[in-house]
Amino acid sequence: MLVKEIMKRPFVVEKDVSLAEAAEIMSNKGIGSLLFVSGDKIKGIITEGDLIKNFGKHEKISQVMTSKVKAIMPEDGLDRALEVMRENKIKRLPVVNGGKLVGFITLTDVMANFEALEEDFFF
Repeated sequence: MLVKEIMKRPFVVEKDVSLAEAAEIMSNKGIGSLLFVSGDKIKGIITEGDLIKNFGKHEKISQVMTSKVKAIMPEDGLDRALEVMRENKIKRLPVVNGGKLVGFITLTDVMANFEALEEDFFF
């Protein structure tokens, strides 16, 4: 199974919002992370863990976000996505095509398609 078959629309912010604003967006959307973008380029990612660790210590997401964001391509297999997540100890991956952000997947998305992942490994 390919990443493009399960990827979702990414949730993004295009300006350096406060941690409180990021927390409110994540809470209202029921999501665990936000991508900070400029145009189609990813500047960073902030997760709920980043918020918890840094709330009250910093004001803006740019101060706590991960700026070296790992990404995957839509044509990659779920096995590759899982490999990137495992190697980098992360649970979320932006999906890029030609340098442009086109989607987003999480470890939960990959594991929800475990049967397809098993087929990639064993058949």
